[in-house]
Amino acid sequence: MTIAIMQPYIFPYIGYFQLIDAVDKFIIYDDVNFINKGWINRNNLLVGGKAHLFTIPLKDASQNKLIFEVELAKHEQWQKKLLKTIQQSYQKAPCYQKVFELIEEIVNLEVDSINELSIYALKKTCAYLGIGTEIVPSSAIYNNKHLKGQDRILDICKQEQANHYINPIGGVELYDKGKFENEGIRLDFIKSISSPYPQFKNAFVPWLSVIDVLMFNGPDGFRKQLEAYELI
Repeated sequence: MTIAIMQPYIFPYIGYFQLIDAVDKFIIYDDVNFINKGWINRNNLLVGGKAHLFTIPLKDASQNKLIFEVELAKHEQWQKKLLKTIQQSYQKAPCYQKVFELIEEIVNLEVDSINELSIYALKKTCAYLGIGTEIVPSSAIYNNKHLKGQDRILDICKQEQANHYINPIGGVELYDKGKFENEGIRLDFIKSISSPYPQFKNAFVPWLSVIDVLMFNGPDGFRKQLEAYELI
């Protein structure tokens, strides 16, 4: 059993989906503190040949709240604004029509929290791509909020009877391979490799939202992009 654990991000970059595809079970870490100016409610699109940050507005977001407690801002018409930006930026992309329909369905989902929207978006996008990894929220299962950091990750691994844990490369300094090995768990870090693809006639801009990768590659091309990583 191989697992990964990550906070819920909205329309994340391809490395997030590489991590999902690399494991048997992907756990959405939604009962930890919200991070302001992180990737939970924002990402980058290609606008005018450059990275353009979009942000989904939230209601009273605070690092004193857990992620699943943070609500969407109901009074702002962010859905129309975001969809218009996507339409104007990508309507001439080769895979625009089907991808826009997918994004439109996700964005217009009637939910209360950014957590619900992000989990729905991940599951819908994975289904569209043929990624069959099981996705579960940590808030629904593990009952271990009293633990912190590496100890909590190890406890989830034990509860899942996992013998392999994969973490994003950014966690190299946070986790001790020796401690995982002592518990009978292999620890690897996934490192994405930039794999350029045509973005109209622009110079390639890497690490944009999954929306960008889908618009220019579609599901088949996306599958090839999923393979561009290494485990360290």
